[in-house]
This record gives sequence, C-alpha cells and structure tokens, in this order.
Amino acid sequence: MVLPSLILVFVVILWPVAQSFWNSLFDYRLNDPTRSEKMMHANIDLEKYVDNHFFIEKQLDELADATDREQDKQTISKIKTGIEKYHSELLSDKQVEKKVEKVNDLLMAYKPVNDSELKYQQVDNDFAAAYRKALSSYQHDLENIAESLDGKEVQSDFQQTAELGATNRSILKSNFIGVDNYKKYFKDKRMWRSLGNTTLFTVISVFFELVLGLLVALLINRAFKGRGLIRASVLIPWAVPTAVAAMMWGFLYDGQSGIVAHYLEVLHIVPSSSWLLSTGNGGLFSIILADVWKTTPYMALLILAGLQTIPGSLYEASNVDGASKLQQFFKITLPLLKSSILVALLFRTLDAFRVFDLIYVLTGGGPANSTESISVYAYKTMFSQQNFGEGSTLSVIVFLCVALISFIYVKLIGSELFAGRTK
Repeated sequence: MVLPSLILVFVVILWPVAQSFWNSLFDYRLNDPTRSEKMMHANIDLEKYVDNHFFIEKQLDELADATDREQDKQTISKIKTGIEKYHSELLSDKQVEKKVEKVNDLLMAYKPVNDSELKYQQVDNDFAAAYRKALSSYQHDLENIAESLDGKEVQSDFQQTAELGATNRSILKSNFIGVDNYKKYFKDKRMWRSLGNTTLFTVISVFFELVLGLLVALLINRAFKGRGLIRASVLIPWAVPTAVAAMMWGFLYDGQSGIVAHYLEVLHIVPSSSWLLSTGNGGLFSIILADVWKTTPYMALLILAGLQTIPGSLYEASNVDGASKLQQFFKITLPLLKSSILVALLFRTLDAFRVFDLIYVLTGGGPANSTESISVYAYKTMFSQQNFGEGSTLSVIVFLCVALISFIYVKLIGSELFAGRTK
C-alpha cells in the first residue's frame, strides 16, 4: 500500500505545488498579451504578425510616392528590403509557411485565431532579437521622416505607417525568468509585512483559542442537566460560514452603529468605536477577536474528544489519594491530553496561517495593507492583477511556511508522542 499512497500524495498535494512552482519561474501575466503564455523560447504571435505584414508593403509603396526627397525614398526602400528579408527567412521553414497561410485565411474571413498552437510559433532567440531590433530601427526612421516633413497629411501618413510597422510587438520574448520572482519577494517589504501579520495573527489567535477551547471542553465534559443543549450551542459559531461571520462582525464593528464597537468603547477596551476598522492595530484586533469567537468551538471539540478517552477510574483513584482538582488537572488531565492538544494545535495553526476569507471580507487587508495576510497578498497579485507568475511565487512561499510549521510540530513537539506510540 506504500506505492499507491505515495502516488496519491503526489497527485493531491505535490502536483498543484509543482504547477505553482513552474508558473513562478515565468513572468506570466494574463493582462499582458506579450506575457499571457509561458514561453521558454521566443515566439511570434502569427495573428498580429500576419495582420500587420499584410498592410505594411502597400503602405511603404504609398509613402515612397508621397515624398519627393530621394533620401526618404532610399530609406523606405531599405526598410522594405529589410522587412522582406526577415519575412522570407521566417517562411523558409515550410511548417511556418503553412501556419502563416492558415492564419491569413482566417483573417481574410474575419475570424479570430483561437488555436494557440496555430497562433504562436516558436522561433530562434537570436533571430527574434535581430528582427525586433531591425523593426524598432525602421519605426524610428519613419518617425524621423515624419518630423522633418512640412505637410500635416504626409506627416500623418508616415506616422501611421510607423505605428503599423511596429510588428515587433508580435515578436514575443521568452518570459522565463528563473528564480527572479523569489529574489524580488525576498526584498519586498510588503511581502515581509504580510508574512509578519500572518504570523502575529496565527500566534495570538491560536493561543487564545487553545486556552478558551480547553476551558470550554472541561466545562461541557462534566455531567449536568442540559449538557446536550450547551454542546450544540457552543458549536454554532463554528457552523457559521467564515464569510458570513466576517460580514456579521463587520456590522458589529461599525463605528456608527456597531454594538460591539460601542460597548468596547464604553468599557475603555478600545480608544474609540471607529478605531476597530479604521486603524492597522484596530483592524488586527478585530480580526483576531472574530477568529477566536469563530474557531474556539473547533478547538473545544477536538480537546473534548481527548477528554472522553481519559478513564474515570484515574480521577476516582486520585480522589482516594487526596489529590485536589488542580493536582488532577496537571497530573492527569494535561499529560493524557497531550496528543489531542497536539492535533488541535497542528490543525488550527496550519488553518490560521492560511487565513484568507475572514481578512478579505472584514478588512480587505486594509487600511493601507496593515492587516494583509500572505494569502490575501497572493490572491490580489494572482487574480486582481492577473499576475500568475508572481502570484504563484507567493503561493509557493505559503506552502513552504506551512511545510515548515508541520515539520516543527511533528519533529519537535510531537517527537515524544510518536516515539511513545512505537514502543
């Protein structure tokens, strides 16, 4: 069963991470047509290239007829010869020639080129660089001629042809950048700040959730009338979807009408009711408070499961020996709860470090990114800015942090636990 398990782990866990890592090695942006594909080598966007090339020859002939200066005619002739030279070299490959013909047929029929295999053609990096350089030079020459002419209409014709001749925009450079994205983010203050916000949120919220969850679990573990109703009531916050809970707490924190904000101000816990959502410290306090309310029942449930496994005979024997309730707690309850607390801490820490929806709905990472978590930063980069390369880099960083947390829990905190199980 080891091999199927390893395959399952790779497919479910490592494959998405490997995909994100691969994306992070490219300057991959969906909002930029020149970087909307992952390209290890230079490519030509044949749709743009063929469309531009169809008009450029005719336009250059018209410009040669429009000017009387021999020097301008020679420049136009040189441009025309240069473009044809590179175009002929490109079509020397029969496969490329066939693709150009198909693209041209589609354009003549006013149809878009939707097939990426047909639309993009890989070319030699040196050829692409030389072609781009030559086209930039030709565009510059035509712009200089336009500036030297007197007639506005002729100037406009030369300027338009110069723009039409900017075929270099269809010659796409390789956007493979290796680990440059990682180098950038290791120097990015916003990334380190978001990572700091995430760590601070995780440490404080998990600490309070553990303490309160332990107290709640000890309470509902006791036998009393109506215990079932209390247990069900305690789980209500955990059952509420996080986005809904965040919206609810947003109304409660509102500086004008929020009842929680009002009473926190009356009790002098916060300086003012508007402080909660309008300042960085207030926003972080608000997020932690909402998360503690939402997730404490989860910790209580996991710890309660551990309490149920402790034999009652141990407490009866300790009562006979004259042990106090406090001694029973530290000598019996806590040691035997170690495995349950470890599991609760591991799950909750990993979940807290990946926090997204609570922050995104409640504060959006504001004000001024002061409450932004690393997951929110990754989401904004990847989906709001459509920068999949840098967004994937942040996603990989989140994975590495989560993997490090898991390693610390298992190897350091849980070493005795796992060793005990193997004896």
